[in-house]
Amino acid sequence: MGNHSTSKSLPLLTLHLIILLSFPLVKPGSSCHPTDKQALLEFKKMITDDPSHLLETWRPNNDCCDEFKGVSCDRKTGRVDGLVLIIDGDPDNFTMSGKLSPFLGNLTSLRQLDISNFKYLSGPIPTELGRLAHLTYVFLKENNLTGPIPATFRNLTCLQRLILDNNFLSGQIPSDLFIGMTSLTDLGLSSNAFSGPIPPSVGKLASLASLNLYGNNFSGNLPETIGKLRNLMYANFSSNQMTGKIPESISRLHLLAALYLDNNSFTGEIPFSIGQLRSLSLGNLKKLQRLNLASNQLSGPIPYEFLNLKLLQILDMSFNPLGLNKFPDWLKSLSLYELRLASTGLEGELPNSLSSFSSLYVLDLSSNSLKGKLPSWIGNMTNLSYLNLSNNHFDSSVPVEFKNLVSLTYLDLHSNSLSGNLNAFFEKQSQHLHGLYSSINLSNNMFRGPIDDDIGDKPVMKEVETLILSGNPLGGKIPTSLGKLRYLRRLEMEKNGLIGGIPKSLGNANRLEAILLSVNELSGGIPKEVLNLEHLNSFNVSYNRLSGKIPAHKVHIPASAFEGNAGLCGEPLPPCKK
Repeated sequence: MGNHSTSKSLPLLTLHLIILLSFPLVKPGSSCHPTDKQALLEFKKMITDDPSHLLETWRPNNDCCDEFKGVSCDRKTGRVDGLVLIIDGDPDNFTMSGKLSPFLGNLTSLRQLDISNFKYLSGPIPTELGRLAHLTYVFLKENNLTGPIPATFRNLTCLQRLILDNNFLSGQIPSDLFIGMTSLTDLGLSSNAFSGPIPPSVGKLASLASLNLYGNNFSGNLPETIGKLRNLMYANFSSNQMTGKIPESISRLHLLAALYLDNNSFTGEIPFSIGQLRSLSLGNLKKLQRLNLASNQLSGPIPYEFLNLKLLQILDMSFNPLGLNKFPDWLKSLSLYELRLASTGLEGELPNSLSSFSSLYVLDLSSNSLKGKLPSWIGNMTNLSYLNLSNNHFDSSVPVEFKNLVSLTYLDLHSNSLSGNLNAFFEKQSQHLHGLYSSINLSNNMFRGPIDDDIGDKPVMKEVETLILSGNPLGGKIPTSLGKLRYLRRLEMEKNGLIGGIPKSLGNANRLEAILLSVNELSGGIPKEVLNLEHLNSFNVSYNRLSGKIPAHKVHIPASAFEGNAGLCGEPLPPCKK
């Protein structure tokens, strides 16, 4: 019986085996959909140069879901749902060239598209991308794309992030572009050439948290509909051509933490409602941390209601005709890290209330009409890393307490009437690697010298990049130790009454790009080591007492940079006499 049963089942097993062998072995899930594969291959055809070999695996015989680099698929359907082209390594080497193919519009299941940082990827954004109704992420930033945003993008109603920053895109934003994009949280159009008004439909972006329109040519008024973006936390409208008053509707943006309106042409008074806690007032911006209104045509004063912005850390009102006259003492009640009031009409002496700004990192009161002494209490601002009091009327010496500014790295006091020994600035204390100078500008004052010859050995000078001392009656020689400043890029010592020669050791400061030494009493020859610094692009020793043949040099330096030295000769001056 057993044998009969076995003999009966053998043909059945054989049949099963034959059926199995009749089908090819497949991987779990579906392979790449032929429509999508063809669309990707058409995209590759429009890439004219791929030195990084990013698309090397994109071959007709390869499966696009498993073997095309940068491609992901829905494993059930085999449809492409992600195209993310990223190169590992230095972004400067992202040199894939070509154009975006309209065949990308056939990837109808695509959810994520990221083709960014390819500086030679040019041409328009294909209108066919508007067919990709499932798209949630579109990143096309930092390419060389041109033309407008396609009007078909209005169909991308699932979009959560649209990032087109740093291209050459232009034209007006379609008026109805944003009407259906209620899920959009991040919109980046910065550093392009968009023009015209910001469409009121921007108010339809109910989920928007970040809006960056910096660096375009947008014009007209900021639309009142901005106030409908109740989830907005970051808004940057800087460096456009916007006009009119700042709309009251911004006051409804309760979650806003950073607002940048600088470098436009906004007019009118600064809305007092920025700080007034009432309905429809900007005082409702309880979370506002950064407010930048610089470089507009706003008139003053700074509203006292700003006092209600308890979380405010950065306030920049610079370059507005505010006519402040007196420094607003009540600002001391804010815990500011950065305060910039350059060219706002400030007058009089520095108020004692400034001494209360113990948390301040940045203070810029330049280009005003401040006068009197630099107060001793300035030494109490030990967190200060950036100090700009230039272009005022201060007329004192530097207080000894200045050395206590242990965090200071950027110092600009140019164009005042300050006096005393210049070397006091180089005795400043520091905290280990913190508080080392990066930039010093003390030009056009009445500081005395001579400069200590060991200035290049001072601990606070070891990382200085810019040293501008012109227009002070220093006298003495150019310190040879300046050649030890290995980070120095710019040295300006014009009209300083300097004597002696140009030290050959300056040639050791091999990052120097600019050396300006005109209108002094320098003598001797020009060292070849100095004139042939690798990065030198600006050089001027005119109106001194230099002599001898100008050394051969590779960089172009005009004859005017050597004129006024009767003893100099050779290219670019007339040849030396034999």
